[in-house]
Amino acid sequence: MSLICRPSYLLPKAGTDLFKWSVIACDQFTSQPEYWDRLSHVIGDAPSTLALTFPEVYLDKCDNTERTLSIRAAMRSYIDDGILIPRSGYVLVKRVMHSGRERLGLMCEVDLEEYDFSPSSQSLIRATEKTVTERLPVRVDIRTGAPLELPHIMLLMDGGKDFMRELDLLRGEVLYDTPLNMDGGRLTGYALDCDAKIDAFLSSLSNPATLMNKYGTRAGIAFAVGDGNHSLATAKVCWDKLKSELPSDRLKDHPARYALCELVSLQDSSLEFEPIHRVVFDKAGEFLSYAKSRLSGEGRVKAYACGSVCALPAPSDAAQAIEVIQRVIDEYCALSGCTTDYIHGVGDTLDVAAAGGGTAIIMPLISKDELFKSVISRGVLPRKSFSMGEGRDKRYYMEARVIDDTVSLCAEEIDL
Repeated sequence: MSLICRPSYLLPKAGTDLFKWSVIACDQFTSQPEYWDRLSHVIGDAPSTLALTFPEVYLDKCDNTERTLSIRAAMRSYIDDGILIPRSGYVLVKRVMHSGRERLGLMCEVDLEEYDFSPSSQSLIRATEKTVTERLPVRVDIRTGAPLELPHIMLLMDGGKDFMRELDLLRGEVLYDTPLNMDGGRLTGYALDCDAKIDAFLSSLSNPATLMNKYGTRAGIAFAVGDGNHSLATAKVCWDKLKSELPSDRLKDHPARYALCELVSLQDSSLEFEPIHRVVFDKAGEFLSYAKSRLSGEGRVKAYACGSVCALPAPSDAAQAIEVIQRVIDEYCALSGCTTDYIHGVGDTLDVAAAGGGTAIIMPLISKDELFKSVISRGVLPRKSFSMGEGRDKRYYMEARVIDDTVSLCAEEIDL
C-alpha cells in the first residue's frame, strides 16, 4: 500500500455559496473571538464548514458536548440533504493568499498506518513538532462518532516544486473557485487526470536510495506534517482504537484508515515560514523578571509588557531558543496559574497582549531549508515552533471526507 494515494472526498453541490462555505482552520485566532463573531455574521444560516468544525476559541468556553453533537447533526443533515457530492481523484489546489502570492497543493489521502507522531518516530510520514497529547482527548471526542472529517492538514515534501508546476500545466476541470471570506485571498481546485504520473513521483520520494542521497541515512522523512499536526495525530489515535475492534478483512479498506491532506512542496517560493509568538497573560508583566533570571545565551528575543520593550537572552540556535523559552513559560504558568496563547504575526501578538494584559514574546524563526534535516538529526521540534505563513493564509476548509463506512451518500460518486 502506498504512503499517499488518490483521494475520495466530498464537495458542496452546485449553487452552494462557496464564499460562506469555506472557513479558516479551527486552530486559528484562538484569542480573538471577535474574528469568529464577524465570521458567523458573514455566514448567517448558509451551509458552511463552520457548522462542521469546532473553532478552538470556543473550547471550554461553551458546552463541548453540545457543540460536538451539533457538529455531528449538521454533518448528517448535509449528507442526507444532498449538500455534499462524492468525488474521487487527485486535485490541484491553487491558493492566492492575501498578499497576492500563489501556493500550489495536491489533495491526497495519507495512510495512517505509515504515520507516527511519537518523538522517537522513524516512520516515513512524521510530525515536525512535538504533539501535546493532553490536547488530543477533546479532539478525539469530536472525531469519534463523526461521519466526516474536514482536515486542515498540510503535508510537506522536500522537493517537488517543479513537479507541482508541471501539474499546473496539466490541470483540468475547475472543481471550485471562490474568493475567501475574512480577507483570506482566493481558493481554486482543478481536477487532475494523470494518476500514474503522480503515483510514480510520490512513490519515488520514499525510495530508500532517494532518502540516502538526500539525508545520508535510510531513516529519512518522505513527508512531514507542516500544519494540522494535532488534527492528523487525532486521526491516528482514533484509527488505532477503531482497528483494534475491527475484523481483519475490514482493516485495509476502512475509510478511517486514511486522512485527507494537502501536499505542498517545501521549496514552493510562496511558502514562507513564520515564527509563532507567545503571549503570557501575567497581567502585570511579572513574567519578564522570571524569564530574565532563567534564560541565557548569545541570542536575543524581544518581549513587550506594560507598554515597554526589552531584550531577553536566549540561545542563538532558533530551535534551541524556542525549546528553552517554552520551558520557562511552562514553568512560570505552572507556578503562577497564568495561561498562555500562541499567535501568528507580530501585530496580532501585540494586540492580544495589550487587550489581555499580558506579556508578548517575539520568537525566533526556524529556516524551512533545514527543517527535514533538523527533525532527522534531533527529533521533533518544540511545539508551535513555526507557522507556514500568517493566520489568514492557513488552509481554509473546502473538501470533506467520509470516515464512517456505514454512511450512504445520496449522489453517485463522480470519478475524475
